[in-house]
Order: sequence, then C-alpha cells, then structure tokens
Amino acid sequence: MNREKTAASSRREEVEVKIPWADLARAREKLREADGRPRAAIHFESNDLFDDARGTLAAAGCALRLRRTDTQVLLTFKGPARFENGVKIRQENETRVSDAGQTEAILAGLGYARRFRYEKRREEWELEGCVVALDETPIGSFVEVEGTPPAIRRVVSQLGLDFASAVPYTYTRLYAERRKADPALPEDMVFPPAT
Repeated sequence: MNREKTAASSRREEVEVKIPWADLARAREKLREADGRPRAAIHFESNDLFDDARGTLAAAGCALRLRRTDTQVLLTFKGPARFENGVKIRQENETRVSDAGQTEAILAGLGYARRFRYEKRREEWELEGCVVALDETPIGSFVEVEGTPPAIRRVVSQLGLDFASAVPYTYTRLYAERRKADPALPEDMVFPPAT
C-alpha cells in the first residue's frame, strides 16, 4: 500500500479484495482469535456517487464519491481498477470536507450530479498490517481486506475465507447486477426505512 497521508487527506493506491461472507459475527470472532485490533466501531455510511450527464467517470472506470458518517464527510476520487493476482488495485485520492451541502454545490457547479447512493454499516479491524472491513449492506455482508498483496492473502487465510470467492466488483456494480435480476429493487442501494 502506497500511502502519502495528512490528517485531512490522502493519496494512495487502494489494494484490496472483497469477499462475500454472510456471518459477520463469525468474522469478528476469527479476527479476535487472530489478535486483530478494533479500529472503528460499527457505524453507518451513506455514499453518493457523482458523474456528469454523459457518465464520463463511470465509463472510464472512475468514481467520485461523497461519503457521510456520523463523524465525518469525505470526498474521494478513485481511478480505474486493475487486477494483479486476484487483488484489485486503483488510485485513491481522498480528503475530509467540512460541509457536505457546500461540497455538493461545488460538484454541481462543475457539472456533476448524484447518480447513485449506496449505504452500509461498517466495522473496521487491523490485522497483519491490513485493514479488515466488515460490511453489512442491503444486498448482503462482505469482508474487505486492504493491504499489500502478500498480507491480504495471509489475512484471508487466517480468517478461513476462500480467496477464490473474492468478487472484483464495486458495490455499485454488484447492485446493478442484482437489479437486473430483480427490477423491483429501488434505484439506490439503501436499507429499508425503519418501522
């Protein structure tokens, strides 16, 4: 992982795998057994993807994301992905912003509008120099492991996950595929309203 970081922003290569795993409680237990360290408690994230009217960013395999959590708002640009030995690698530039509404207004002024929203509940751990995210989404649960390729493989093995079951797709793509099978799903990948 190449990281050039400050407290408020980062420029790096994102190197990760995403593996479906229905039992996040078991994942958490395996992380504890392997001496993983909690990094971020379970929290809600709302992610808005922006693009121009022609979908230029998506067509190039890029993403412009505004992420909101209870504690921060992050603006992220992700470049096109490439795959090496089953691991996804892409440029990621990210910065903390103080006002989500003003950031949206700036993006609109540049010709970008929100094209897709996806939500998740995420918990993060550290193990073997990797960040391990446990994601609960409206389309299932996933474990994302981010680090160097050798460390990712070690962590996947320690957790008892099957590296061959890793999915190369973003949540956006996974949801688009799910909507093809079930067109009644909402346009955005969001949790149902609480009752």
